[in-house]
Amino acid sequence: MSEENKSLNFLEHIIEEDLANGMPKEDLRFRFPPEPNGYLHIGHTKAIGISFGLGEKYNAPVNLRFDDTNPAKEEQEYVDAIKEDISWLGYNWANECYSSDYFQQLYDWAILLIKDGKAYVDSQTSEEMRIQKGTPTEVGTNSPFRNRSVEENLALFQGMKEGKFKEGEHTLRAKIDMADDNMLMRDPLMYRIMYKSHHRTGNDWCIYPMYDWTHGESDYIEQISHSLCSLEFKPHRKLYNWFRDNIYEFSKSNFPLPPKQREFSRLNLSYTIMSKRKLLKLVEENIVSGWDDPRMPTISGLRRRGYTPAAIRSFVETVGVSKRENVIDVALLEFKIREDLNKTAPRVMAVLDPVKVVITNYPEGEEELLDANYNDYEDGFGSRKVPFSREIYIEKEDFREEANKKFFRLKLGKEVRLKNAYFITANSCTKDENGNVIEIQCTYDPLTKSGSGTEESKRKVKGTLHWVSVKHAIKAEVRAYDRLFLDEAPDSHKDKDYMEFINPNSLEVIEAYLEPSLQTAEKGERFQFQRLGYFNVDDDSTSEKLVFNKTVGLRDSWGGK
Repeated sequence: MSEENKSLNFLEHIIEEDLANGMPKEDLRFRFPPEPNGYLHIGHTKAIGISFGLGEKYNAPVNLRFDDTNPAKEEQEYVDAIKEDISWLGYNWANECYSSDYFQQLYDWAILLIKDGKAYVDSQTSEEMRIQKGTPTEVGTNSPFRNRSVEENLALFQGMKEGKFKEGEHTLRAKIDMADDNMLMRDPLMYRIMYKSHHRTGNDWCIYPMYDWTHGESDYIEQISHSLCSLEFKPHRKLYNWFRDNIYEFSKSNFPLPPKQREFSRLNLSYTIMSKRKLLKLVEENIVSGWDDPRMPTISGLRRRGYTPAAIRSFVETVGVSKRENVIDVALLEFKIREDLNKTAPRVMAVLDPVKVVITNYPEGEEELLDANYNDYEDGFGSRKVPFSREIYIEKEDFREEANKKFFRLKLGKEVRLKNAYFITANSCTKDENGNVIEIQCTYDPLTKSGSGTEESKRKVKGTLHWVSVKHAIKAEVRAYDRLFLDEAPDSHKDKDYMEFINPNSLEVIEAYLEPSLQTAEKGERFQFQRLGYFNVDDDSTSEKLVFNKTVGLRDSWGGK
């Protein structure tokens, strides 16, 4: 085997084998088929990356197809959000398709299956059908309506389409084998009656095709060569092939290529959930502010929190393609966004938990503008002016009256460097009635100005602090996010509901003080607040009230909790 082939994942091996066995490369066609019943989440990025990645690798078209078969749960809002997310990730689809566009063709094929004796109208209740379906260890029993005549089935199915019956009164089922080991093959439903308006077809239909019937035949209509889906669909492959093979006999002259279903493992992430139904519950019960809440694992939530397409795509590539289910540590996703923002985000100064420092020997009323690079380690970021004055804010945790030798920040009698400014020494402090430090009195060395080149400025000092000038600081709201769930696998407990693991402290709202250069920051812009982490401007931000989200800290702080 060549080195190139060794590096292929198993899906690429399947495709290469098909090409070697005579499949024309121009017949390759892939698709990403979301159901528009919720927002895409981080778990979907693997499927998106696989399908669109193969399209890029083989220069083959990739369809974006919405499997919109359930009008009770689907909305145009979800369609629009899915399109925005995929475009934001940097992928382009060849055709925008909808299973609802194929409703007439699916109905016509259902008629042919009825005529062929392979589908029938059942008039049992859903509970009766559930009981007669059997169990994994017991075969099912035939419906009493299984042997209706073709003429009766056609008349009833036509009546279903024309709205002559109530919801649940009749269904259309495929006639396969009630004793099959695979329970999905035991006469599965194909159509049910639903008096719901569809977001695209309106009230044109009152019968809607089931997912298993629709999905595979939509692949067939679009002539998808490789239908790639996650492992939970592996038991469905036998039914997928049954529908495909029977329809192929009717339509091979118009649709010569029968698609092939293959499965890969899902992307499961620790400390979160990957069920759209469960995520919807978080939205509906106001646990979060919406689908795009920055604590949500949705792509829109990650985008709002400050994640980048490059970081997410790198994460998916690192996870890779596999056949076995596993759980990926969320720390890997956080590492990827740190890695990307470390290369791209300008460094600025902000103080989130301030204590005032008064530089007693700095002239009262005087101020100056200091040069500050946006990145000291990379070229091309540029610089800005940062105002300095007699009173500044630093972080409370950066000062202690007394500390051991390993504390390299400000303490009484010791000297530290102020980033882009001067060296200061703490001389005394003022406390409130509770013993909390409310002000620190320091002196500065005017010969230590950063960038001045003086011998004094080259003096070795172990601590460097960020700061902002009290007079010039701008106030902003900072939203600091923690993980939404306290448990590594919140929906894996049989005896507990995942809602029991909600982190009550997943959001902390802070009044912060920022350097004035951030006054003109625009929505979505990302920054490193030096020594604190990576932050971006939230959608709620205005020129009157800046709002920043904490994307991620500079290092993983969760492991120590």
